[in-house]
Amino acid sequence: MTATVLITGANRGVGLALARHYHAAGWAVIGVCRSGGEEAAELRDVAETLIEGIDVTRAEDVDRLKGELAGRRLDLLINNAGMLRDESLGEIDFDSIRSQMEINAYAPLRVSEALLDNLGEGARIANITSRMGSIADNDSGGRYGYRASKAALNAFGKSLAMDLKPRGIAVAQIHPGYVKTRMVNFGGMISAEEAAAGIAQRIEELTLENSGGFWHSNGEALPW
Repeated sequence: MTATVLITGANRGVGLALARHYHAAGWAVIGVCRSGGEEAAELRDVAETLIEGIDVTRAEDVDRLKGELAGRRLDLLINNAGMLRDESLGEIDFDSIRSQMEINAYAPLRVSEALLDNLGEGARIANITSRMGSIADNDSGGRYGYRASKAALNAFGKSLAMDLKPRGIAVAQIHPGYVKTRMVNFGGMISAEEAAAGIAQRIEELTLENSGGFWHSNGEALPW
């Protein structure tokens, strides 16, 4: 039976690279994105199912996603949709922080909970996080909203791992690396394809025994 992966934020960057990777590996890819049209043109080439117009921060959109997937098994859920903004002390935009919390932290938890019926024993959840969510690794400050939202995502992911272990579902928090995507104005160190390959390898190694961990896509265990 063909394995199925659902990827949020799948129309560009790391999400699109992951869709291409799993399509090439013979998986059925369900691509979920907020923007359709031309922005999803490349995704259409690799996604067996494309679900457009889904804002993962909106309960009604996630409910629609749940309805469209009713009865369909997912072997892997990759919560990839995210947002990066910058804030400087003295000029902090709390609306920006709130938006980042909504999409980077609350949305992956919202989507994971909504799709629990689709995730049976042996399924996996991968939350695409950032090492900037590590409190121990913060030696430069700044990025208040992004750091806090990714730290919250890590905490949510750890709790999901504990709660879903009895159901045979493993969960990982994976930092893709500093990737050349639009999020960082293409100033990264590795390509989206390299990041996707590393993420997929970490997912392949994910078991109930190591569920809940926080890893770099290169395999390095990251500090909380």
